[in-house]
Amino acid sequence: MQFGEKLAPLAIVVGVITVSFSAILVKLSSGEPGVIAFYRMFFSALILLPFFMKGHLKEVKLLKKKDWLITFAAGTLLAFHFILWFESLQYTSVASSTVLVTMQPLFAFAGAYFLFNEKISAKAIISAVAAISGSVLIGIGDLQVSGMALFGDVLALISCAFVTGYLLFGQSVRKHLPLTTYTFIVYSISAVVLFLYVLIKGESLGPFETNDWLIFLGLAILPTLFGHSLFNWAIKWVSTTVISMAILFEPVGAAIFAYFILDEAVGSAQLTGGMIILLSLGFFVLTIKRIKVS
Repeated sequence: MQFGEKLAPLAIVVGVITVSFSAILVKLSSGEPGVIAFYRMFFSALILLPFFMKGHLKEVKLLKKKDWLITFAAGTLLAFHFILWFESLQYTSVASSTVLVTMQPLFAFAGAYFLFNEKISAKAIISAVAAISGSVLIGIGDLQVSGMALFGDVLALISCAFVTGYLLFGQSVRKHLPLTTYTFIVYSISAVVLFLYVLIKGESLGPFETNDWLIFLGLAILPTLFGHSLFNWAIKWVSTTVISMAILFEPVGAAIFAYFILDEAVGSAQLTGGMIILLSLGFFVLTIKRIKVS
């Protein structure tokens, strides 16, 4: 057994833990959603810059005009995914928001069905319907809390659709472009789009307290680079199904952290709906076995 193969399970566990901190860090920040998203992408691109300049700069020549258009679309969708998801956290709970964003596999295969005419089995359709019923249950529970909580749930679902679009657009470019090169370009485009969004909306880019700067940096290092980079590293030794199943534990970790750090309790509707969604998605992933890692 190779050294990397031995460490892959540990890498996946660490990856799940680090991505679970994403929503918590957003909640702890005093910045506006667009600003938080901008600094997350800006610092992510900045950290990747030395690695990109050292051995990947020449790979940019592999990009054709069509690739640039696709990559720009992917970066833009990623930017608005973060804006809407971070905005949703202003209205609804960490548990509701993260579990709804985790419904990405359903959006991915809906997109694949309509865009690429990929067939989906009856079992996958049943599990998708079950997951949607779970999301409706969460929505009903949050509506009883407040109408704004339901609004946050809707934003989380739309952000899930956007991140799915980001993956669908980017998968063709990723086939002939290394991960470091692609992520640096996409993160840079996303940061520029977010910067323009912040300027147009008039959100303040500073000054911030030291705590906020640490949160911005933490978002770049933990869930963005550390978390998903570990998933992408581990995928060399484990199947995409294992990675996809592991990612489904993100809402669980986020809810636990939210309980201890933010004092956010999980209501019965959230708990039941969340369990239905995660179990349905797990069955869906096992049925499809083709989920991509972002």
